[in-house]
Amino acid sequence: MRQLIPALFLFSSLFLLFTFFSIYPLPLSLPFPFSALFPPPHAGAYKLVFILAGQSNMAGRGPLYSDSDPYDQYSPHLSVLRLNRWLHWETAREPMHYDIDVNKTCGVGPGLVFAKSVLQKVHYSYGEVVIGLVPCAVGGTKIEKWTKGLGLYDSAVKRAKAAVEAKRGGGRIEALLWYQGETDTVNFDDAEVYAEKMETLIRNFRADLGLPHLPVIQVALASGEGNYTGKVRAAQKGIQLHNVRTVDAYGLPLLNDNLHLNTEAQIRLGHMLAQSYLSLLDELNSTPQP
Repeated sequence: MRQLIPALFLFSSLFLLFTFFSIYPLPLSLPFPFSALFPPPHAGAYKLVFILAGQSNMAGRGPLYSDSDPYDQYSPHLSVLRLNRWLHWETAREPMHYDIDVNKTCGVGPGLVFAKSVLQKVHYSYGEVVIGLVPCAVGGTKIEKWTKGLGLYDSAVKRAKAAVEAKRGGGRIEALLWYQGETDTVNFDDAEVYAEKMETLIRNFRADLGLPHLPVIQVALASGEGNYTGKVRAAQKGIQLHNVRTVDAYGLPLLNDNLHLNTEAQIRLGHMLAQSYLSLLDELNSTPQP
């Protein structure tokens, strides 16, 4: 019996350690994810999948756990998962992009609030629903960095396809959520061609994912790094492709850098994105696609 005590102690310690790291985000230096050893509930379930792409305001810079922080708005939910950098499903929690946008400190973004808001509405129609989020956003990236054939775009397509593979439970890609453009406000030439590049990006995503009617919910800028924010906003609001909706973030509160949305703004944006998606979904369900 005395010989068993050290072994039992070691086993229980390792179990607690593995459990802890399966719940909380892992340091990127670790060679493998504990989520592969301890998959969350519903990891093998069929999922409604949403791609989160763009730059820093989609990745999230809102501070976590401030004194006035409504944490319940972006707290984890067992039926909302995220695809981590190793292509394993884990329980979604903020910061959503901690292992994707690795060169900056990420915070609260709109993704988890969006998913929980959608979940409240669709489970009545679909029965038990599991939402899978695929974070792909990287801060400071111009839209040209999302050109087909470059790393950001190709990675997003790869991750989106992996998210609905049968070995991960299968699922359906519901929409692309896109918030980007602040960096394109610095140069007139970048702002001038923004609409063309955005339309090309949408067409490429739809073609490469085999989803010609893929809904796209884009965010019109709340801020910019340069003097051409209005020009980029006009380009975003002028996109006329089918199944594209624009949520306007202008006027939402910013951090002291006057560039990034604060936590309150990200929560409001998450609800706005959900409302836009659900409204579009109602239209799609009532109107045959061409």
